[in-house]
Amino acid sequence: METTNRRDILRAAVAVGGVALAAGAAPARAATATIGRSPQTQPPLPYAPDALAPAISARTVDFHYNKHHKGYFTNLAKLVAGSPLATATLEEVVLATADKVDARAIFNNAAQALNHNLYWQSLTPGGSAPSDVLLAAIARDFGSKTALEAELAKAATSQFGSGWAWLAAKAGKLTVVTTSNAGTPVTSGHTPLLVIDVWEHAYYLDEQNRRGDYVGAVVPLLDWAGASQRFMT
Repeated sequence: METTNRRDILRAAVAVGGVALAAGAAPARAATATIGRSPQTQPPLPYAPDALAPAISARTVDFHYNKHHKGYFTNLAKLVAGSPLATATLEEVVLATADKVDARAIFNNAAQALNHNLYWQSLTPGGSAPSDVLLAAIARDFGSKTALEAELAKAATSQFGSGWAWLAAKAGKLTVVTTSNAGTPVTSGHTPLLVIDVWEHAYYLDEQNRRGDYVGAVVPLLDWAGASQRFMT
């Protein structure tokens, strides 16, 4: 199976003390529905920096996107330079280095780059509505969109320390999960649909330590239309 072989090749490239060069290990496409094809280049913001105000200020967006998010791509490029991982997708790098102690820095930067990609895509000025297909799945698994939003907000607010609150899907079933630090549901075979970043850099300039105020402000901005597209892929 291509996905298994590709994963094995990339995992084999991760060696003690860094990433070993694996001759002939040319990158291939990711071949499962739960794995995207995100390049190791920072995508542009899908809206103007001030478009999410007043929930998220232009100052916070600029600092978050141009310092933190950009920094993960910069660090990752340095860490994988000259190795087979340099031409892999972010998802492939994450899967190849997950749980590898000696590749922890690579995983952290690749996963954070990938997580932030989805974070910006999870928000849109004024919010949006889910498709009928996603709405039916929400009703089946959570009872209502209101109930799902409440569960997602609770997960984001109660996450201990830095991390993420996700709406994810696996085998068609929706679930709300949290991950700490650079954790991502991709490593457990889930397809991330939406995410709320609860690292302090996501809200501290605007809300200081009031995470709940930040979460309450961003839930109405969630891009359910984008989540609907990801649910169908």
